Amino acid sequence: MPGENLSRDEARERAELLSVDGYEVVLDLRSAVDEAEPADGPRTFRSVTTVRFRAAAPGASSFADLIAPKVNAVTLNGRALDPAVVFDGARIALDELASENVLVVDADCAYSRTGEGMHRFVDPEDGEVYLYTQYEPADARRVYANFEQPDLKAPYRFEVTAPEGWQVWSNGAEESREGQTRRFARTAPISTYITCVVAGPYHYVTDSYTRGDLTIPLGAICRKGLAKHFDADEVFLVTKQGFDLFHEIFDYPYPFGKYDQAFVPEYNLGAMENPGMVTFREEYIFRGKVTQASYERRANTILHEMAHMWFGDLVTMKWWDDLWLKESFADFMGSFALVEATRFDQAWVTFANSRKAWAYRADQLPSTHPITADIRDLEDAKLNFDGITYAKGAAVLKQLVAYVGRDAFLEGARRYFKANAYGNTTLDDLLSVLAEVSGRDMAEWSRAWLQTAGVNALTPVVTCDAGGRVTELAVVQDGDELRPHRVAVGLYRLDPDGALVRYARAEADVAGPRTVVAELAGQEQPALVLVNDEDLTYCKIRFDEASLGALRSHLGSVTDPLSRALCWSALWNLTRDGLMPARDFVSLVLAHAGRETDVGVLQMLHAQAQTAVTHYAAPDWREQGGKVLAACALQELRFAEPGSEHQLTWARFFAAGAATEGDFQLLLGLLEGSARIDGLEVDQELRWDFLLPLAAHGAIGEEVIAAELARDDTASGKRHQVRCLAARPSAAVKDQAWAAVVESDALSNALVEATIAGMQRSSQRALLAPYTGRYFDVIERIWADRSIQIGMDVVRGLYPSLQDSQETLDATDAWLSAHADAAPALRRLVLESRDDLARALRAQACDVAAG
Repeated sequence: MPGENLSRDEARERAELLSVDGYEVVLDLRSAVDEAEPADGPRTFRSVTTVRFRAAAPGASSFADLIAPKVNAVTLNGRALDPAVVFDGARIALDELASENVLVVDADCAYSRTGEGMHRFVDPEDGEVYLYTQYEPADARRVYANFEQPDLKAPYRFEVTAPEGWQVWSNGAEESREGQTRRFARTAPISTYITCVVAGPYHYVTDSYTRGDLTIPLGAICRKGLAKHFDADEVFLVTKQGFDLFHEIFDYPYPFGKYDQAFVPEYNLGAMENPGMVTFREEYIFRGKVTQASYERRANTILHEMAHMWFGDLVTMKWWDDLWLKESFADFMGSFALVEATRFDQAWVTFANSRKAWAYRADQLPSTHPITADIRDLEDAKLNFDGITYAKGAAVLKQLVAYVGRDAFLEGARRYFKANAYGNTTLDDLLSVLAEVSGRDMAEWSRAWLQTAGVNALTPVVTCDAGGRVTELAVVQDGDELRPHRVAVGLYRLDPDGALVRYARAEADVAGPRTVVAELAGQEQPALVLVNDEDLTYCKIRFDEASLGALRSHLGSVTDPLSRALCWSALWNLTRDGLMPARDFVSLVLAHAGRETDVGVLQMLHAQAQTAVTHYAAPDWREQGGKVLAACALQELRFAEPGSEHQLTWARFFAAGAATEGDFQLLLGLLEGSARIDGLEVDQELRWDFLLPLAAHGAIGEEVIAAELARDDTASGKRHQVRCLAARPSAAVKDQAWAAVVESDALSNALVEATIAGMQRSSQRALLAPYTGRYFDVIERIWADRSIQIGMDVVRGLYPSLQDSQETLDATDAWLSAHADAAPALRRLVLESRDDLARALRAQACDVAAG
């Protein structure tokens, strides 16, 4: 990987020298369906690229980017260059540049199994081959020669020759077809990382969107095997609702012609905002019954990617330092658009409870960074698609809307698009327009929120008189960097039927270590004080003792869903920070989760409760904690409304935590049909959810898993089968799983992920203990030999977090000390895993003290 890296300084120097007028990319993909695998290397396709570009300094030297097994020919301005001399495996050296240049590169590029570049997937259901590209941040060079950096934008023309019977799509609309060759329309100027090709015997549904004189052709694409599950009408509905809203608030028409959305297999991301050809992970096509939370997540992703058409595609950051200029905005606009334009009008509840949990974790790691990060190179960029760039950035933008006002924020966006269309920007370009429309000091706001790292904690301090009236309510702010917060403070009381309801509210600008909220003086003494009510700012909420006591007894009766979600989020942060024993958080879940109306919040509580037992509870209480959670889940499953999404959610939680012989017998009975829970439909996806814990606890063997694969011989079924096989409680099984991931690169990215997930079972700590030393022995080699994506999956996924002891922490420190010169991105991954383990040990100590 180091040879494939590109530094910020190199990119800046190249951008000062070069400007690109256009690309013509010709791909021949007919080799994708060849039956025989090559004996002497990877399967390849032919890629011929013509790049027209100018150089500011004639006679200067530069380089083009390409990662390919073989370069057949290179010509520069009609002059043939020797590939053996100018190509080093990642770069093509270009010397003696003219003012105007034409570079032609003929190469054999490799199909990918890792979701990077041109990914090739063979459907086990029918043997059909499907292709798609994925490039961010810098994998277009695996498909065609280019200048791989976001600020060297250019128009593109793609020409693709595909196997007989295939369909092909790219960013532009198809202009012509001759035999098996399609030629696509020239694009507007865009960056390399958002170009795209999708090809194969896909299922294709069409529609159109019209607004005034504007008509946008719409397409929705998936594998043939998923067509029977594909609710394209729902995808189109959300798409049209998004276009309506964004055209209204941005006042800039969608600039990229058609709008296809492809749901593709073995995808590493949630989705990618390729203009005119957005790609999504195909798990967003639901093979079984799912909750409304799943539909909301998909709708959020659709709208997130659509927002990128303006924030990211039309106007693009110069370098990955300002990745937030697209990702933070798209993350914010996804939730904003859900609430404003769709049926998912409680999306801010999901944002507060789920997205911000991701941000809080990332912002407390040793690798935390300002939202405007210091991105030295492409490896840094890959790792910074994280909770800070996405969720913290979005939360800070929500704070910005409260700070400058909604109208000023949107007017600033409109001016930003019009001033910078098809160009590249930095932080200052956005701040200047926001300062212009709002009259606010954006420099100070930016310094506090965008250019510093870390999260503040806000705690209420309430003083009352003898008559039960508030004499003073102050908000105390903790943190290394004290920031200005626009917050709402809510006061809640118990009404006669036991509900916690808000009776007073005040907004205030919190700044410095202590801020008095004068407007709340004189109010009756509250049962609960909720700082950051309505979730206007980004902070960790703390509680005074009286409020914490009220929540222990009445959390489930907080009437407002967002307020309740904020309370749950705050309690989880207390648990993660070792300030609340894990068993106390589990007790709160046992007492109040059954009353949670928002199914997305309920799913998050289930995940957090499992984490509390697995990682944060005292080791000698884990087994008991797991059993009480499973018993609670079974009780709530039986009490839930038959056929409801809550029933389905409790069924999955019960299966994930199944811990006794009785639990396993019930799961087997539900699978075989000898047991029944009224209203619970055990569809294929739920069958796999039940089989995984049975496999992990040795209640079923390989033959049962094989029979289930025969029943569901699909791509999804194969992933589930691999996960179940790796989960079996056997030393030989764990050795096989380790070898498949570490000693071989034959598995695709999706099957690497499934194998790791199956191998790492919390009930199998003793079986996994021998792999701690082996992990530290191999990770540097894995990082050097594999792609960045697989390297990340292995280094994160196989870290021995289940060996939660000081010895594992010491082994981690020893590796870090002995590998000070290892790749910074690799060290960052190890440091992050170490921090999670250290946090778990602190939380366990807190729980031990409580026990």
